[in-house]
Amino acid sequence: MAAAALAAVLGVSGRTSNPGPAPPDFGSTPSGQRAATAPSPDRTESQADTPLEATPERVRIPDVGLDARVRPVGVTEQGAMTVPEDPSVSGWYRYGPVPGSPHGSAVLVGHVDSDTGALGEFAALYEVQRGDRVEVRRAKAAPAVYRVVSRATVPKDELPPSVFRRTGAPVLTLITCAPPFVPERGGYRANLVVTAEPLQG
Repeated sequence: MAAAALAAVLGVSGRTSNPGPAPPDFGSTPSGQRAATAPSPDRTESQADTPLEATPERVRIPDVGLDARVRPVGVTEQGAMTVPEDPSVSGWYRYGPVPGSPHGSAVLVGHVDSDTGALGEFAALYEVQRGDRVEVRRAKAAPAVYRVVSRATVPKDELPPSVFRRTGAPVLTLITCAPPFVPERGGYRANLVVTAEPLQG
């Protein structure tokens, strides 16, 4: 989805190809009637809870072959979440919890494909199943390990605010684009949202 939208959070732009139908959903479906927007970066309390040594560097889902570098991202002047242009790289929303945090939703985003139609690393999210292991390797800290519990396709204007919550039970949220792809409306019209919970022990 390089040039495609990650809902209202990520903005919209055009593409020339379509990776295929959205995968079937499983598990709980995120709910919410309004589009989520990335929380204001002037709220720095979550940043203060993120030691530099815990910064995520790589995310892997061995069962589906996903292996992407991670770099911190913020928001644009319009309030849209930044996504790395390189579809082989994912972005960690640095104004929210870090993967491995004991609370809140740590968010990783990535393009499903590029402007040329080449698939990105996060296209592998279409293949994840409940129970798949997710590993987030961190700088100078042990990996944060999760298991997938749900996958849901959400219209771009219905991405729930809980995606960016800073409190509550810890989860890892991975987001990429999903069909339908409508060129005249700027590209993808939905998001694929994968939720994983910490693996204890």
